[in-house]
Amino acid sequence: MLACKNVTIEFNKTAVIKNVSLEFPVKRVTAIIGPSGCGKSTLLRACNRMHFLTPGAKVTGAVTLNGKDIYHKDVDAVLLRRRIGMVFQKANPFPTLSIFDNVVAGLRLSGLGSKARLQEAAERALGDAALWDEVKDRLQQSPMTLSGGQQQRLCIARALAVDPEVLLMDEPCSALDPIATAKIEELMFRLRERLSVVIVTHNMQQAARASDRTAFLWMGELIEEGDTETIFTAPTKPMTEDYLTGRFG
Repeated sequence: MLACKNVTIEFNKTAVIKNVSLEFPVKRVTAIIGPSGCGKSTLLRACNRMHFLTPGAKVTGAVTLNGKDIYHKDVDAVLLRRRIGMVFQKANPFPTLSIFDNVVAGLRLSGLGSKARLQEAAERALGDAALWDEVKDRLQQSPMTLSGGQQQRLCIARALAVDPEVLLMDEPCSALDPIATAKIEELMFRLRERLSVVIVTHNMQQAARASDRTAFLWMGELIEEGDTETIFTAPTKPMTEDYLTGRFG
């Protein structure tokens, strides 16, 4: 299980995340909600060590995967990112690689490159991302020939090909139309059968539809977290209710 314990994140000594403790249960979709600038993406990226080399960045507390601190000096960042995959707000396929080579890029980087294994992994990952039927006859084409929604699912397939334990998704549907968004949400439900999914979203309807648990951040602080239905129908904190009903944010 992925967990944050008393995590504070500073940039040039200014705290953006303040003493956040939050668990992301296995086989659940957890949504992180809150207004723009509240620290949602910053917290998510800390779960993949993406601030590690950022000038002026400092992460204190602990981010753990199955009880081991991912910031420990003995943890290899490349191997860690095989276990904790990430999908960004804007689809970012490698434009100079084919659709097939995009999917298996992580496996090749890890030296797991036998032809049979790559073919099997690509088909499985594209199937998991609900993209195989759409691209199976186009695997050697450029990913730039795909639609925006297809490119995002290709990036999800690339993350899934290395068989992660956790998938982090940073507003993956913000640039997509309703049909593509629905496909991503359906995909999240399928993925939770075997791994943890954490999604940052500014879309509260999406959080209500697609997540099992919801965490509400405000100005870098965790205000409330719990079962999604409870958070949306009977929040315990007035600030949560005010945000969800549109009184601010």
